[in-house]
Amino acid sequence: MGENVVLVKPNVDLREEYLSFYKEWKESGETMVPWVISKDPTDFLGMVKDLLAQEKGENLPEGWVPDSTYWLVNDSRKILGAVNIRHGLTEALKNSGGHIGYGIRPSERRKGFATKLLSLALEKIEELGVKKVLVVCDEDNIASAKTILNNGGVPDIDYVEEDGNVIKRFWINI
Repeated sequence: MGENVVLVKPNVDLREEYLSFYKEWKESGETMVPWVISKDPTDFLGMVKDLLAQEKGENLPEGWVPDSTYWLVNDSRKILGAVNIRHGLTEALKNSGGHIGYGIRPSERRKGFATKLLSLALEKIEELGVKKVLVVCDEDNIASAKTILNNGGVPDIDYVEEDGNVIKRFWINI
């Protein structure tokens, strides 16, 4: 992967690039990960403002922790992926959410971007003072498990959701 990629905060300058990213994901029919990319971007400015407010802990739903969203962007401004970093853990996040949720757009997978995205996210969460990071994935998501292991993930006890879905849990010491 020779491409230069960086994390950027959501911003209105990347509207067209984000809408392309969103549309591709929607058309794939896959679950949108991290959850923040499933937000309706029709009111793009409003969506960006909401994402930036969440980082400051503003307008959060009851029981939620502040979180930071970043987009993984290459030199040509194409959005390759997104990451959502939770600043702390609730009981639910300890079980099946973790500190970091991330995803790479379908057409850009299997190119090493997820490993780079998680690595950059770990740098961001370290800036928040978090030293031990929980990252999770579904048991059948072998690629994500490899990405987490490639970033120093140490397996912990799995969590089984009510519907029987098994969540693999990993801790990464920064």
